[in-house]
Formats: sequence, C-alpha cells, structure tokens
Amino acid sequence: MPLNPQRVRCLLAAFALLLSTTITADAATAGSFSHDGRLRTYSLHIPPGQGRQPVALVVALHGGGGNGELNAEQTGFNALADREGFIVVHPDGTGRRRPLLNALGKGRLYTWNAGTCCGYAAQQDIDDVGFLRSLVRVLSDRYPIDPARIYATGLSNGGMMSYRLACEASDLFAAIGVVAGTQTAPHCQPAQAVSVLHIHGSADRNVLLGGGIGDKALDKTPKPPVREAIDFWTRANGTDRSPHREVRGNIEREIFDGGRDGSSVEFLLIKGAGHAWPGGRRLFDFLDEPSQELSATETVWAFFKAHPKRRDRVQGAR
Repeated sequence: MPLNPQRVRCLLAAFALLLSTTITADAATAGSFSHDGRLRTYSLHIPPGQGRQPVALVVALHGGGGNGELNAEQTGFNALADREGFIVVHPDGTGRRRPLLNALGKGRLYTWNAGTCCGYAAQQDIDDVGFLRSLVRVLSDRYPIDPARIYATGLSNGGMMSYRLACEASDLFAAIGVVAGTQTAPHCQPAQAVSVLHIHGSADRNVLLGGGIGDKALDKTPKPPVREAIDFWTRANGTDRSPHREVRGNIEREIFDGGRDGSSVEFLLIKGAGHAWPGGRRLFDFLDEPSQELSATETVWAFFKAHPKRRDRVQGAR
C-alpha cells in the first residue's frame, strides 16, 4: 500500500527532532501555568542588566510542528533582545501525546489555533488567544513591561496566530510581524488599529501567495491569499490605499501609511524565497533554506520600534 506523502513528511519531521543533538536554546527561563484546564509552557529571555524601566515585550510564536525553544534558535531573537533591551517570550502551542518521543524529550511538536489552521490546536479548538493574553498578564505582573509596546510575531502557523491576536486582542498588541503566514482567523473585527508587517517568499510552497493548498503543506486546509490579509488591514486601519513602493535587490516593499492612531501596513515580498525565516537558522535539512536578502528578526523589530500603541489607547494586559 503506498505511503501517504503527508504522513511521510510528518514522520521525517518527528525523526529529525529525535535524532538532532545540535539544537540548543539560548539561555532562557522555562515557565508554565494552568490555562483552561491545561498546563501551558513558555521560554522567557530577559536581557542582562534589566532594571525597573519599562521595556517592550515581543511574543515570538513558533511555526506548526515546532516549539518555543526551537523558535528562539531559529530566529535569534534572544541575542537581539540583549542588544536592544527588550523582553522576548517564546510560548509553546499544544499537541497530541507522543509517548515514545515524549519519553525521549523529543515530542514537543506543537501547533496554534489560528482559526481554520492548524493541526491539533485548531481541531481541539484550543483557547490560544486566551492563553497568550494570560501570558502577557503574568509577565506584566512580574516585569516592568510597557503596555504600549507589546508585540507579536511568528512564522507560518505562528504568523497566522499573530493575525488572530491582531483580530481578537487589538486592545493589547500594538503591532504584529508575520513571516510566511496568512490570515486564517474567521470574522476578524479588531477594536483598535494594529500595525502589520508581512514578509513572504514568492516561492513559498507551504503557504501559497495566491492561497489554496501548497504541495509542501502539512496542514491540508485551504488558505486565503496573502493579498486578502494585506487588503483587510489597510481597510481596518484606514491607511492610504495607494502604497509607497520600493525595490531593493530581490525585495519588493509596499508601505501603506496614514492609518488610524499612527498605524501602517507593510508587505515585503522576497523573489525566489521559500517557506522560512529570512536570515534565520535552517534547523533541519528538509526545511527550505532561509533567504539572506534580509534579517526578518531585525526587520520585524525595527517595525515594532516604529509602531508603539498610542498611550490613550492602552488598556493594560487584560
């Protein structure tokens, strides 16, 4: 009987995690708390010399089949947090039990409930928006986090989850940075403007620019076109309808300014790039090679720094 290609890719991913001995997370603090009857976990990185001055918080969300520690390794956000003086947290999604891999410490293959995607989290209707709200509240109780500078970013399924946070937690998040994702949250009705940066490769075969189901996608639910997400947020934020365009090498950039409360929307298309975190680490050989045209980590952080929430719009970490 022929093997299902999707199952083969899942098995390859699981065994790659099992066999890998070179992936180690940067020094970080592991944390956990109970939410909605589940123990939820995260990896937290505090920059050295952190005092009592208010600092930004970046919630960095792993892709489907990943976890917080691998996300820290892949993106390099911890090192940037040390240089720039912000706090970064890498939460874990949820996944089904994998007794053999769990026993070997390699079973942490997690997804986020970003609406119609992805995997276990979407199938079980996990309350990830509630979890991430609670996580921000927990960290805000412990550290001097500036409520005007709380941001979310993620790759693939993590990017989709970032879009859902913008839809359903716009009172909390000032801006999001999406890499190789699209908007899969149904009935998006943001109460406030949220600045959006979207980075995508033209050769992405997991999350297709034009929507549908990519031939390399593990999640086989159809995805909306990326342009729909860009168009939605330019309308929601009330930005200029005609963007300022820039072309540098293989990068085409569209900038929609003039949004409510200082918001903007930016779309960066990297010609020839696949499904990866540009400038990041390629964790396994079967994954796409990251484009070196730019550093997504540096680009996302620069966008965040330029787009805090207006002070009179801050409602706190609720």
